[in-house]
Amino acid sequence: MALRVTVWNENVHDREDPRTQAVYPNGLHGAIVEALQKHLGDRATIGVATLEQPEHGLTEEVLAATDVLTWWGHVAHEQVDDAVAERVQRRVLSGMGLIVLHSGHLSKPLRRLLGTSCALRWREADDREVVWTVSPGHPITAGVPQAVVIPRQEMYGEYFDIPQPDELVFISSFSGGEVFRSGCVFKRGQGRIFYFSPGHETYPVYYDPHVGRIIANAVEWVGAGARAAFDTTTCPNSPTGWFEKL
Repeated sequence: MALRVTVWNENVHDREDPRTQAVYPNGLHGAIVEALQKHLGDRATIGVATLEQPEHGLTEEVLAATDVLTWWGHVAHEQVDDAVAERVQRRVLSGMGLIVLHSGHLSKPLRRLLGTSCALRWREADDREVVWTVSPGHPITAGVPQAVVIPRQEMYGEYFDIPQPDELVFISSFSGGEVFRSGCVFKRGQGRIFYFSPGHETYPVYYDPHVGRIIANAVEWVGAGARAAFDTTTCPNSPTGWFEKL
């Protein structure tokens, strides 16, 4: 059965910034969907949700039918309704996979799930980024070279205020000398989370085939966790569910 993927984008730069429109004429979400379709084919069905839609496109029904949610946000984190962020958090805890990209590190769902500020240092100055694989046995690294070179990128640097990752998959180095934990996996409840930092709104990072492969690998890895999750809302011979009775 194909993984059910929802690609979420706040879709603000895409509608308002000519620089972003020049690089991503179909929106950041369009480039991400294109990469997933290329690498996953019929192994995934993909939908799109954006901030301006009712309930940000993330209704109870949409999330219930989502195995993997990817999240891209930047300037509108605080416009995400708390009830929707809490809804995403609950779905991750019950098994849905979550992939948070680039500046989504400050998103409400990720901060709720990790319990920290998720703040970091940054510099937007056409840095070269090298994404180094430091966990070559992890499924997210399959088919990816040990070093992925991104010629132009925004610098993200330490200290990155996150809990200790369950596993560190990628570390990035930048032309200014900084290093950054750019690919981190976490488990919260029954859900798997992958944070991946490359991908700025005015640099064509999401067209890079290695970046697309990493995101597609991550979809399959967090999605496998979603398929294996135990349904905590019901149990045999208990039509009303045991969870609510605890």
